Amino acid sequence: MAIESTLGEVGIEQNLKQFLLVLSVSLSVATLPQVFSWFRQIPYTLLLVIAGLGLALVDVRLVNLSPELILAIFLPPLLFEAAWNLKWSDLKRDLIPICLYAVLGVLISIAGVALGLNLLSRLPLTTALLVGASLAATDPVSVTALFRELGVDQRLTTLMEGESLFNDGMAVVAFSFLVALPLGTVQLGFRPLVIQLFSVVGIGIAIGSLIGFGISYLTQRFDLPLVEQSLTLVSAYGTYIIAEELGGSGVIAVVTAGLILGNFGSRIGMNPRTRVIVSEFWEFLAFFVNSIVFLLIGDQVRFVDLAENLNIIAVTIAGMVLARAIAVYGLGFLSNRLANSNIPLPEQTILWWGGLRGSVSIALALSVPNILTEREDLINTVFGVVLFTLLVQGLTTKPLLEKLRLLGDQPLRQEYLELVARQTALKRVLTYLGQVEERPGLDPEFYHYQEALIKGELQRLEEKIDKLQDDYPNLRSFTAEQLRMELLAVEADTYAEFVRAGRLNQELAPLLQDILEDGY
Repeated sequence: MAIESTLGEVGIEQNLKQFLLVLSVSLSVATLPQVFSWFRQIPYTLLLVIAGLGLALVDVRLVNLSPELILAIFLPPLLFEAAWNLKWSDLKRDLIPICLYAVLGVLISIAGVALGLNLLSRLPLTTALLVGASLAATDPVSVTALFRELGVDQRLTTLMEGESLFNDGMAVVAFSFLVALPLGTVQLGFRPLVIQLFSVVGIGIAIGSLIGFGISYLTQRFDLPLVEQSLTLVSAYGTYIIAEELGGSGVIAVVTAGLILGNFGSRIGMNPRTRVIVSEFWEFLAFFVNSIVFLLIGDQVRFVDLAENLNIIAVTIAGMVLARAIAVYGLGFLSNRLANSNIPLPEQTILWWGGLRGSVSIALALSVPNILTEREDLINTVFGVVLFTLLVQGLTTKPLLEKLRLLGDQPLRQEYLELVARQTALKRVLTYLGQVEERPGLDPEFYHYQEALIKGELQRLEEKIDKLQDDYPNLRSFTAEQLRMELLAVEADTYAEFVRAGRLNQELAPLLQDILEDGY
């Protein structure tokens, strides 16, 4: 027993050292853009991949990636954070195209890659289908981070994130079915596939809904920010584990719970300050996990193995890009015709080219059983394709946005918001100064001098704001939209306050949403 205990302690110490080493390297790389301005041209996730490739080139392996590490440890917080921040109103508006991309798009992607590999590379159909299923899940973290930085239209971000959240689940379900085919544990047929699909998805949605609504109502009973923050963390991992144990999709369960807690639970059970604390916590956790994942993706690459499979990788890339184009443009056209989605061709082009692959694809490839003889070729192929999407597609997305004139005016908006924030702050300072005018011992001359300084600065800020609005008329609509969001937040916070005080049994449906949209 003493020997086993000692070995266990050594193992824990070794794992801790590896973890701290990975964390130190990833955080050092993530801070490079703050030291060297040139690196700001590259999204930090892609910078981490490049750093990982550098380590792999000199054969420095920080840690071995496993499917369990990615799917059970890294994936739940990333899914939850994205779902928490995804507004239901935005998602509902584009639910039809998102579902089309996430369901039919996955099938088209699998079929395109599998046919290409089977016909051109003579890969067995079962293996080709597994490669297609592994690469069906999109991971646009780098692209959406770029969108926010550049102020790209929010709708495009919603379309890309919404598709990614849902097609992760679909890809995992499809992969689980296809990996069981060569093992003989499932039957090939339309009916078994449909039954399994509805079972896995249904259990996932049910577990996610149960935990999401349960925690939403539980947090109504108290106001403890740290406890509520911890509950969201437990729900992310707990939902995934429970759903997987019961035979459902842990991915879909986590997404469901995150959507409910982010759009419902945070409104009825958390005060505004707690919501900010929880959102900042998940922003940090997503940054933390992404920093590790993308570094390890680059670090796991074996260049010799990639070179040996270069032909298969090239065919897979061609099939994937072509299938993605068919899915995005074809389903986009269908959605525009049937649901009046009105997704313009430039935005569809970004959806096509920005459909990067990442950690989920690698986890699925690594989870292929050793009994399959083509397992190593499959893993190397997926690694090669993932690197292509991250480095080639990821680094060329910004120039493509510029070419299609989809770049937003985020720097201008940020400058405008900073001026408005300073103006608001100084007005409050001026109000407070008026309240202390009669304070005993306060020199009137000093008081008036301070008042004149503040008023002078206020006038300067107002002139700057007026000039910006005159030079850029679009800022006026942006200001109106900001006010509209503030009014909706005030309404939701008021309902939540009534619920917490026991004056309402449940949160009321938003009243201003439709009124303001009609009048806007």
